[in-house]
Amino acid sequence: MNTTKKYAATALAAALGVTVLAGCGGSDDDTPAGSGTSEGSGSKTVTLVTHDSFNASEDVLKQFTEESGYTVELLKSGDAGAALNQEILTKGSPRGDVFFGVDNTLLSRALDNGLFTAYEAKGLDRVAEGTEQDEEHRVTPVDTGDICVNYDKKYFAEKKLDPPRTFEDLVRPEYKNLLVTENAANSSPGLGFLLGTIASQGEDGYQDYWKKLKANGVKVVDGWEQAYNEEFSGSAGGKKAKADRPLVVSYASSPPVEVLYADPRPEEAPTGVSTGTCFRQTEYAGLLKGAKNEAGGKALLDFLISRTFQEDVPLNMFVNPVVTDAKLPEIFTEFGETVEKPATVAPEKIAANREQWVQAWHSIAVK
Repeated sequence: MNTTKKYAATALAAALGVTVLAGCGGSDDDTPAGSGTSEGSGSKTVTLVTHDSFNASEDVLKQFTEESGYTVELLKSGDAGAALNQEILTKGSPRGDVFFGVDNTLLSRALDNGLFTAYEAKGLDRVAEGTEQDEEHRVTPVDTGDICVNYDKKYFAEKKLDPPRTFEDLVRPEYKNLLVTENAANSSPGLGFLLGTIASQGEDGYQDYWKKLKANGVKVVDGWEQAYNEEFSGSAGGKKAKADRPLVVSYASSPPVEVLYADPRPEEAPTGVSTGTCFRQTEYAGLLKGAKNEAGGKALLDFLISRTFQEDVPLNMFVNPVVTDAKLPEIFTEFGETVEKPATVAPEKIAANREQWVQAWHSIAVK
């Protein structure tokens, strides 16, 4: 499965490969994260293995070095699924100290393969209710995001047509040939959308729902970048590509980003969110078993849920902070959508059924 193809992957992501960054550390409201003297190899470098969409402000990363003494070496490994696969292949002799980017759709796979050493990060009492999914603290929640259908406001205004609001709306004839989504076998947003339909329609009803969606002209493409920037008429990229699909599976945070990069800045976002089509995604980080620098890894995990890092997350990775005391940037509060009741599926249920759900979906939506 591919990682979330957020704007960070295309607009702000750092260069692929290994990048050495000034490290990150304790926040202004937390105890400084680690001293680097009690565990591990004594190295002052801590390696974070992650997907290509990870990004953080240089000043925030420098603060970690100043407060903890560690420098972060960032090892980007493609999408989240590919990065996870590489860690499974090298488990016990990991390529780094901390892994970031496994989400709730793939969490059970990481845990079942024994990739992580348990560590209860400082500040866990501040994370949002429901985001912790492992009582053994093998992983730490870092951010949340809602995978939702986005719509092109201009298209629906010109057609004098109300945009869809729910999963049920998407199969109505007035929305025929309007939706593009990502392949659930390859893409995290695509998988999240599939799981949202399963949560909405039930295990006994989702296949019939997808048959209706297929008959209503849903288009399936490989990943988020293609769907959003090439097929979706509401995005800046889609406008340049003369895209003709006014509905796309993306994120609740996509409209604020359309505003952020617009020149001149519009008074309102050009895209909206169908809040009845959302699936809640949570990303986690964990201390890799066999890490050479355990002390540095623990310090980094502490930092990832510090207020300093959490308030840096929205405008760098375009997802929401996981701690309750972090403030959202104004552009998120002014132009973003609050999803009150996103669809969810328990990680253990995803673990037991993910492959068969995706296979059944593929036979309907792709073949």
